Order: sequence, then structure tokens, then C-alpha cells
Amino acid sequence: MPSTVLVGTQWGDEGKGKITDLIASDYDYVVRFQGGNNAGHTVVHGDTKLALHLMPSGVMYENCIPVIGNGVVVDPGALVKEIVVLQTQGISCERLKISCNAHIIMPYHKDLDGADEKRLGSNQIGTTKRGIGPCYQDKAARKGIRVQDLMDEHIFRLKVETALSQKNPILDKIYGLHTYTVDEICDEYLPFATILKPYMAETTQLLNDALRAGKNILFEGAQATMLDIDHGTYPYVTSSSCSAGGAAAGTGVGPMAFNKVIGIMKAYTTRVGGGPFPTEQLFPENGGEGEEAATGEKLCAVGHEYGVTTGRKRRCGWFDAVIGKYAVDVNGLTDIALTKLDVLSEFETIKVCVAYEHEGKRYDYLPMQQSVLFHAKPVYEEIPGWYGQDITECRTFEELPAAAQDYILHLEELVGANITMISVAPDREATIFRNWK
Repeated sequence: MPSTVLVGTQWGDEGKGKITDLIASDYDYVVRFQGGNNAGHTVVHGDTKLALHLMPSGVMYENCIPVIGNGVVVDPGALVKEIVVLQTQGISCERLKISCNAHIIMPYHKDLDGADEKRLGSNQIGTTKRGIGPCYQDKAARKGIRVQDLMDEHIFRLKVETALSQKNPILDKIYGLHTYTVDEICDEYLPFATILKPYMAETTQLLNDALRAGKNILFEGAQATMLDIDHGTYPYVTSSSCSAGGAAAGTGVGPMAFNKVIGIMKAYTTRVGGGPFPTEQLFPENGGEGEEAATGEKLCAVGHEYGVTTGRKRRCGWFDAVIGKYAVDVNGLTDIALTKLDVLSEFETIKVCVAYEHEGKRYDYLPMQQSVLFHAKPVYEEIPGWYGQDITECRTFEELPAAAQDYILHLEELVGANITMISVAPDREATIFRNWK
């Protein structure tokens, strides 16, 4: 039963889309198991770059069946738009399967998401305001509306009526926002039933049958370990289980089926939104000065660090091996794919965070106290770089400059897992496979 889980190991944006796109053709199924259209990754089709938000990367390959699992929250309008864009590019979505049990993002979820962020002011979490959190809240409260409910107008109307009896007073009395009628929502959402019905499936049964038949399955995570609702930098996290354990809950496939867990690590670190970030190199507009500001600006500019979904400028910093080691443990990583190594070719000296310090205490592990992590100071090692040496054409580990090889070997030692893929440029082919099995 060969199956692989692929997850981010930092705060997202590590390049999961490229790695998934790179290996997806080897799998019979590619499955999204959590998150919603707050995620985004870029895949390449011919000369065209496409930003996918809900659609699994397997849609790009005719031999592969893309699956949206029960752990995903689906904005039907966003999904339909994505299907149209793909079909316009000549990419068939006929093979898509959507779990009947996936929950639906409703209009009031998006309104409440944006209003709550505004209310938080300077303490904003940094959500995409696309209704993800409020949708998961309703799911956990057993008040959610699922994809299967769209297929029965009577049930859908009853559930919308029940939801609005609770949501409208909040929208009106607390936030002073537009309220909804049942007919208003039904007129917008029920037409999606006709469009999405051909894609609906009992995906848990589908995937377990596939495993019994010896099919290869890739479980594709969104966001990343440090944004996991349980294991991330709470409350500055997403609302789903985006570490490897979420693949089981989000699909109905038992964890014993997973024989490889690939963690995507950027060769430095980035973050979008609020929350602690010990190795952050502050931009000038955020108070950074001198070397710190210059480093942050260079990482952002050279790495093109702007969000796929939001377009926001990402916070940038040096590689954090404390977080790397934590991600190896939490996910049970068997492999690491290291991305954007070429960005570090712009630096004469590279820093790696190997521990934190706070009030005289050294932490070689991730401290669970929020107050400690917020104020922790990184303990850096300085490593010689390979400044000015172009590594974008390297296709074997031995072709890399000696300093780049040393950097990779040192990261392996610090985090405790093998780096078996190394990305040296944006193109899919610009990847080194090293001891890959």
C-alpha cells in the first residue's frame, strides 16, 4: 500500500506546490486533506503558471485522480472558478472527486472572518478573510453545512435557516453588517449543486479501495506544521490539522497506510501574518535597521516572497533549526525537500538558528510557552556561503559548491532527517535528487 504524505514544516510557502507537481505524476491519486482556498500553490502547465487554491495538483496529470478529502472546507464558488480556469487552459477536471462530507464555506463565514480580524486590531492573526476559521468553528460545533447537503434542497434550506437564526443577530447587532435571508443564500448556492454533483464521491471508500488495489496515493497538505491548530504557534495558526497526522483524519485513511512523509523546508524561513518569528529579519517599515533590514529585503526580493493567495509581502528570516527539528518529530519525517537554496547564493555568510535564549535559559527545543517564544532571541551559527556561484544548473549533489554541500549536511545533522530533494531554481527540472528511494 504505497502512500506518501507531503507537508510544510515552517509557516507555509515552502514550495509545496513545486515538489507536489514534481512527484505527482508517480501517483495514481493526489489528495488534499485539510484547509481551504486560504492555501495557494503554483504549478506549471507548459509555459503557463497556474495558482491552485483548492484543486489538488494531480489534476495536471491524466493518469492521476485528484481528490478533495473530508477535512477540506470548500468555497463552492471559488472551486467552480478554479475548474473553469483549468478547463480554459485545456486541463480536464473530469477526474476530480470531492468528499460528500467536506464542509461548505458560507457567505456569513467570510463576513465574520473579516469582521473579527478587524475587531482584533493590532492583535490580528493575519487570516486571508476567506471564511476558513468560522467554517471550521461551525464544523466543530456540529452546526456546519456539508457538500452533500447541497444535493437535497429541503435539508439545505433547513440547515441554512438554523444557521441564520444564529448568524444574523451577530452580523447585525455586533458588527453592523448585512444579514441574509434563506432565499438569498439558496439562490446563490443551490446552482452549485448541479455543477458539483458529478464530482461527488464517497472518498474514504474510494481511497481505501485504491490502497487495497495497490495504487499509489499522495496526500497533499496545505499551510504547514507551525500553523497547525494543535502543534503550531497558537493562536497565530490556521484552523485545521496541517501536520502529517491530519492526513488520516482528513481522508479516512488509517495512518498505517503512510510509508513516507516528506517535509518541505525552505533554505531560509518565511512567515505571513502575525505571530512569533524568532529569526525574522525585520523590514525597514517594521523597524529593521542596518544588516537586519538589508537581509530581510534581500531574502524577500531574491526569493520573490509574496503570497500566492494574498499577494502580501512575506516576513523573512534565517533558517531555524529548532523549528526544523520540531517538525521532524511532529510529522515523523522520512525525507526533507529543501527549496530555494539558490536564494542563499546572494550571501557571503549564512546564519542558522540552533537554539533560543530567554531570561538566561537556553532552549534547544521549541518552548511551548507563548510568552517565551515571543521574546526568545535566536542563537546563531555563522556558516561560510557560496556567494556569487550560480547553482541553478546543478543536477547532482556533487555539482554544488563545497560550501553549499556543507550547509545541507549541517542542516541534516541539526534537524535529524535526510535531505533527499534540493531545489536550486524555480523550474520543476531544477531539482537534485539525493538518496531518493
